Amino acid sequence: MTITPPAPDVLPDRHALGRLYRTRLSKGRATLGELFGGHVEVASEGAHVTTADGRRFLNCGGYGVFLTGARHPAVVRRVAAQLHTHPIATRLFLEPQAALAADALVSVAPQGLTRTHFAGSGAEAVETAIKLARTRGRTRLVATDGGYHGKTMGALTLTGKSLFQDPFRPLLPDTTHVPYGDAEALRDVLARIPGEGCVFVEPVQGEAGVVIPPSGYLTQVAALCREFGALLVLDEIQTGLGRLGTWWGADAEGVVPDMLLVGKGLSGGVVPVSAVLATPETFAAFDRDPYLHTSTFSGAPLAMAAARGAIEAIRGDDLVTRARDLGARLLTDLRAIVTGHFGAAVREVRGRGLMLGIEFAEPGPAGDLLIELIQHGVIANHSLNSHLVLRLTPPAVLDGADLDLLREAMDRACRIQAARYTPTPGGA
Repeated sequence: MTITPPAPDVLPDRHALGRLYRTRLSKGRATLGELFGGHVEVASEGAHVTTADGRRFLNCGGYGVFLTGARHPAVVRRVAAQLHTHPIATRLFLEPQAALAADALVSVAPQGLTRTHFAGSGAEAVETAIKLARTRGRTRLVATDGGYHGKTMGALTLTGKSLFQDPFRPLLPDTTHVPYGDAEALRDVLARIPGEGCVFVEPVQGEAGVVIPPSGYLTQVAALCREFGALLVLDEIQTGLGRLGTWWGADAEGVVPDMLLVGKGLSGGVVPVSAVLATPETFAAFDRDPYLHTSTFSGAPLAMAAARGAIEAIRGDDLVTRARDLGARLLTDLRAIVTGHFGAAVREVRGRGLMLGIEFAEPGPAGDLLIELIQHGVIANHSLNSHLVLRLTPPAVLDGADLDLLREAMDRACRIQAARYTPTPGGA
């Protein structure tokens, strides 16, 4: 069968697109688009996004998705081949892409995590982990203040931000939040629920503003879970697959959880996909009954091709090492630039690998700097659980020109915003 490519879309102009957003999607989302300059993105490649007016932006945002950059050849090659052969499976027969993607993911996972369940989003992976925990009798959930695990009902229960939870209460019962980085607080909770707990924790908190725990914290958490018979779930949806300069955030302390959640970078920036990696013991109920937890698009061949391509790209281009080295350089450079302009208004510039955060002493400058950076051709991220922190999650494919652009844009944006900044009397 010969397939005739469709004619190119006639895209609405900026104002017409705004009307469509307001009347067909979300008025609030339309307002946000205008706040960020009203740009209309239409193409992407590598570290760059192109808008309808032909302007190119360096993409240091994307909430951790674009470690491999946009449309990496290894990912596109696999996805294109799958698209033209078998994009969606019947789910009755065996299908090779799911098995090969699972094998590829297990090959780079911490030792002992040999079972895989694929999903479409990070929140779906979290929901899967909650259900697996219940099959093991762990019905008491423990998460951390400021943690972010998604916004579906179970995942939202774990997300440590009342702003997102309050409109949807009541959430799941028997859930406790403890301060992030505080192992003694976790001990107190787990000691009251021996054999019933399931702990969800991020190696570095992303949406809380790149919060890095004390050294040894994950080791302590793992030991406490063993001591009190709790399951340990590491949410590496944002931190995994090289973002922190190691394959997994868990690698820094050699921790192997009962479940590890993967997403964002697993897509290769092309097709959304997430996964839960688990030990055979934790996964036993799903081994016995393949219909216990299912989804129509779980393990779709198109998404599996993207996952295989992403792992191939990360390995083949040694992006884990690049993330470590680029992150170290950028952290030094950005710290000097931002503190040089803002001085005491900056509380901390911190990061690990290519997850970088700039925390200000009071609300305002983080949002203003985000908007100013866009004016200078750089896309960054706000932090959903902290209005004090501007985040950068650039791809590991940045070249020398990209680094120069980022440094120059940050310098100009900080100079302009620092000149406008007036501290609030009394501070934050």
